[in-house]
Amino acid sequence: MGVEHVRALFAGPIDVVGDIHGEYEPLRSLLGFLGYSSCGEHSQGRRLVFVGDLVDRGPDSVAVVEWVQRLVARDLAQCVLGNHELNLLRGARKDGNGWFFAKDHDRTAHKYSTSRQASDAERRFILAFCEQLPVALQRPDLRVTHACWDAGALEAIVADPRDTLAIYNAYADALKAQALQSGLKAKADAEEAQYGAAILEEKTAVELLKYSGLEDELYQMGNPLRIITSGPEKLAVKPFFASGKWRMLDRVRWWEDYQHPVPVIFGHYWRAWEPTDCGVPGHPKRDVFPGKQPSDWVSRQNAFCADFSIGARFRERRDHPGGPYKTRLAAVRWPERQLFTDRGERRSLGAE
Repeated sequence: MGVEHVRALFAGPIDVVGDIHGEYEPLRSLLGFLGYSSCGEHSQGRRLVFVGDLVDRGPDSVAVVEWVQRLVARDLAQCVLGNHELNLLRGARKDGNGWFFAKDHDRTAHKYSTSRQASDAERRFILAFCEQLPVALQRPDLRVTHACWDAGALEAIVADPRDTLAIYNAYADALKAQALQSGLKAKADAEEAQYGAAILEEKTAVELLKYSGLEDELYQMGNPLRIITSGPEKLAVKPFFASGKWRMLDRVRWWEDYQHPVPVIFGHYWRAWEPTDCGVPGHPKRDVFPGKQPSDWVSRQNAFCADFSIGARFRERRDHPGGPYKTRLAAVRWPERQLFTDRGERRSLGAE
């Protein structure tokens, strides 16, 4: 039986938690400030909703998934699929997810050495959990997704009876065939061959590879699961380095065109708690939400990003043992519209 890809969001009061990226201790700290017990229960009957990207980079992705899964099984939590969970389903080796594979590509490259390795049994458990995650949740007053709320992409996913991985692969295979038949793949391969492994080296200057970028754009924009879990993208004006390689695509600020009156909470796009932190080592190189304070809606009063760069905490911990850390794990309390962090900060949305 396939997954119900868009599900009803819990009724009643909830707390929507941003990307966690294997940071189990900050999660425990955040939940303490929110009033949850160690087993995920709340005295006022509140429940948790996770925006995905539970895993990768941090020290204990296994513990995070195990804890969230237990809550989901007890109907105390819901979780949507993030691009990092989708990568695990695909068996795609990415920067920061070596912990999941028997042959850890990150450790081979002397990276993420503090990440706990998953056992064979844990890998099976994690895949079974990710296979059942929806891509979106909604109720009359709120929507939750990982990276983007796109009506067309969601309609295509909901209309497809196959499971998540089968849908992804069907689109990916068709788009690869299109790139091959059109000659786009050959042009992209020729461009990339000029640089070789330098594409993976931040210190090496790489020019914009137009055809490589157009091939990536085709794969991104032609696959509805990629749109929902990692957002729309377009050919960049100039390349930038992120997640272990030079990127030829820019993110599209879809939230600026989101017109629906029902607010949406999402993650994925790293925010800095202080705008001046952008560009600081260990933090987002570019400000995706220029001029926005942490509690600001990123567009009107109907789109809020709850990811405050906890995925970079491993770098802060490495470079500044013991902290203090500038990255945050955050949650939005709904319907109260309040922002909480793992440091105990609390703000009302739209107010400082």
